Amino acid sequence: MTGRRRFLLTGACSLLEVACTPLSSPKPSVLAASATRVLPGVDVLAARQYDLLRRRRVGLITNHTAYNIQGLRSRVAMQRALGSSLVALYGPEHGIDGSVGAGKHIATRRDPMTGLTVHSLYGPTRKPTAGQLKDIDVLVFDVQDIGVRSYTYLSTMLVAMEACGEQGKTFVVLDRPNPLGGLRVEGPSVDPRWKSFVSQAPMAYVHGMTAGEIAMMALAEHWIAAKPALQVVRMQGWQRQMTWEHCGLRWHATSPNIPGSRSPLYYVATGILGGANAVDIGIGTARPFEYAGALSVNPQSMLNACQPLQTRGLTFSAYKRDAFGGVQLHIDPHTHADLTVLDARLLERLQSLSKGRVLARMTGDKLSLFNKVAGSDLLYRTLRAGQSIEPLMKSWSSEARDFANRRTRHLLYS
Repeated sequence: MTGRRRFLLTGACSLLEVACTPLSSPKPSVLAASATRVLPGVDVLAARQYDLLRRRRVGLITNHTAYNIQGLRSRVAMQRALGSSLVALYGPEHGIDGSVGAGKHIATRRDPMTGLTVHSLYGPTRKPTAGQLKDIDVLVFDVQDIGVRSYTYLSTMLVAMEACGEQGKTFVVLDRPNPLGGLRVEGPSVDPRWKSFVSQAPMAYVHGMTAGEIAMMALAEHWIAAKPALQVVRMQGWQRQMTWEHCGLRWHATSPNIPGSRSPLYYVATGILGGANAVDIGIGTARPFEYAGALSVNPQSMLNACQPLQTRGLTFSAYKRDAFGGVQLHIDPHTHADLTVLDARLLERLQSLSKGRVLARMTGDKLSLFNKVAGSDLLYRTLRAGQSIEPLMKSWSSEARDFANRRTRHLLYS
């Protein structure tokens, strides 16, 4: 992001915050034990002896990313504290243990750690059914997100909120850091015609918000049809300028292709172009999303084409793998480069160097998914027509600014 695109928003919290249960400070012993760490919502709630959940039947949307600061999985810690009051678990895409590949359906099963049923929210249904919610009073969300609209964990949260609104259940978000920080806001919003599970809400591609903030914005801006009673358990110690490396927390791969704490940066930079034909973004290697290449593209030609894109904290090197050639990206978490715009410009260069092959003959589900991730079909149509994407990139920056302004009153952290 350039200075013009960086949004430091420290305005008042949403009026909806008054509906959330006020949070007292954690006990001194908890703070002392984690003086250099951000305290996720699960730890703040534990310091209050899980008071929001006592004497209630509890369901928990969670997966392998949710740990407390002692290194215990949230579902295990919660079961120890609540006993039989923790009734059921619910798993998002990639499953409760994070091992299932992207887009693959998951069956309901039993969790070996807790013995509880894990209702799949990435199978026949992605929205909890009345039957799946009938035995609980409150549904808790504790999952680590990566800060990008097309990643489906927050889509799961939003449709689950709507289900709770329909069934009269309370919804609780245990907040966690945005690994990209709270300042980076980039990319287009979503054309309503392209709303989907990878573009569930009208927010910028990189939103710079936490799950709790998005939950509050969803209620205020009517992103969901039925509104539950919402309670957000805020973190302690997190501020908007903090990327993951500042949080003092251990990173757990959020999915098979997001192995490291910097992987979300690369997901932003190549995730859209990864939906094209005959491209290589590093999936299947130790560095997924860190490459931008295509079949039969000359690596040096791609490197030369990318030289004008280099800036402080963003560089490229040529690579060749099998029949694919292109560039490897090197991104510093604090670069001001707009990584969503970079994604589109890398795709534009590969489209040109491949003589149009990377977007040729895209039809059906593949083309539909490409447009859904991008938020509309404008990028595809512009590139297929051989037109410059610069006017579209200006509109993306404008949409990002508009979203940054809209989100201000829903921010919970300074």
